[in-house]
Amino acid sequence: MQTKNPLIIIPAYREAENIEKLVDNIIENYPQYDYVIINDGSKDATRSICQSRGYCFLDLPINLGIGGAVQTGYQYAQRNGYEIAVQIDGDGQHDVSQLSKVLEPLEKGEADIAIGSRFIEREGFQSSSVRRFGIHFLSGLIFICTGRRVKDVTSGYRAVNRRFIEIYADSYPSDYPEPEAIVAAVMHRGKIKEVPVTMQERQSGTSSIHAWKSVYYMVKVTLAIIICRVSFGIRR
Repeated sequence: MQTKNPLIIIPAYREAENIEKLVDNIIENYPQYDYVIINDGSKDATRSICQSRGYCFLDLPINLGIGGAVQTGYQYAQRNGYEIAVQIDGDGQHDVSQLSKVLEPLEKGEADIAIGSRFIEREGFQSSSVRRFGIHFLSGLIFICTGRRVKDVTSGYRAVNRRFIEIYADSYPSDYPEPEAIVAAVMHRGKIKEVPVTMQERQSGTSSIHAWKSVYYMVKVTLAIIICRVSFGIRR
């Protein structure tokens, strides 16, 4: 089975304050896209909102983390025959009106993966200076490890074609996965293209990355990128 509409994958953990506005916008204004919410074991009202509103959602019984939730979305896309899948965050940061720009490189066959980037035209929310430093550091590390330059390596606004739906459904990084997923894409000889987008600040709630977690994030992701690169080299 092949499904023509692109699928929007929305990982959601404790997004009760944001999910209704986001999904209603997709349903009312962008019917050309299908969507699925992955409720990642939320303890708030995310599940009950999805259920009462009749949204298309999968309910994970435990919290798998962002990587497990996104991989679940790719498995859904794989099993339902989607040719293109798009990740967007459940917190309202990603503007669905710009999705056609992100999809364009895939539809033209110019890329296997398209990443919505804040740092090409530098408009909209640019994140904090501390996070920008971390993003630039990880961008440099990925360039050293792979020879591929990607500016917005932590962007969760990305689209992939059928080939990478299959790859990511089978294996996807578990914790803070976006930079590591780029390395895996390069190792699978995927074509990556960044597309300029504007992002907004989180609409409500709080980010899962703050204070000491930022230090853990940098150490963990740095090691994960290096291990991912080395493991692909060994397998080849």
